[in-house]
Amino acid sequence: MSRADLLEAWNAHLVHGRRRSPHTVRAYVATAARLLDELGEMDWPALARVEAPALRAQLARRRGDDGIGNASAARELSALKAFIRFAREQAGMADPAPPRMRGPRVKKGLPRPVTPDEAVNLAVTGDEDASEPWLGASDRAVLRLLYGAGLRIAEALSLPGGALPLGETLVVTGKGGKQRMVPLLPIVREAVADYTAKCPWPLGKDEALFRGAKGGPLSQGMVQKAMARARVALGLPATATPHALRHSFATHLLGAGADLRSLQELLGHASLGSTQIYTKVDAAVLLDVYRHAHPRER
Repeated sequence: MSRADLLEAWNAHLVHGRRRSPHTVRAYVATAARLLDELGEMDWPALARVEAPALRAQLARRRGDDGIGNASAARELSALKAFIRFAREQAGMADPAPPRMRGPRVKKGLPRPVTPDEAVNLAVTGDEDASEPWLGASDRAVLRLLYGAGLRIAEALSLPGGALPLGETLVVTGKGGKQRMVPLLPIVREAVADYTAKCPWPLGKDEALFRGAKGGPLSQGMVQKAMARARVALGLPATATPHALRHSFATHLLGAGADLRSLQELLGHASLGSTQIYTKVDAAVLLDVYRHAHPRER
């Protein structure tokens, strides 16, 4: 098989077999391409025989040539191991498990939530700064879905026109094609209804609900630019990103008494460990409030 054939098969597996996001597919295919460039001409049986030393050498080159840090190296190793597992499956190995390797230690950073007022103001300011009223309504609706329902930005933008009209709950398809049901606040439903009333493009059942200026699916980049404009206008830090709104949704619910299991279901986390980080976030927020409010801290 040619290099192109190997990468095409890997790409198809990630898209259709694993249902990975476009961003993940690009990164994993690029990692596989770099490995193939280093190894030379290969086929599935040859790739199946690749062991840990070759993967370590690849990571060392990435660190030396590109200066990647621990977090990027950890992601690169995950992509390499996944590719080798796929190669071993294609080669018909009885045990396709990839080489056992310990990745670099990565310190998990805490999400930086915004306040409830800031979350609302970001959506309103993004609306006001848009070039067209219907585009502003679109930005407001998406941002309210992120904060009001805890959606990932990709989940909000993948909603089809068939989801309309929105009711009190919404079925969302998350990572790995896993579906979950989330409740929708009236303010969220009203924002989406306002957008659909103003949108100049027909919203077909199987077409994207949120559209860009030329009628195509709205991109994550456009939402991020709208958020950046609103963030600058409100004087908020660079950490106030669209994904920060999802973090804020989780942090504020936990602070209001939501239990971790319920929060895990609402966020669509595969494991409780991914949700437990918000207990640290809530503690950090409380400590910040204490430091600013306690008279001995002044």
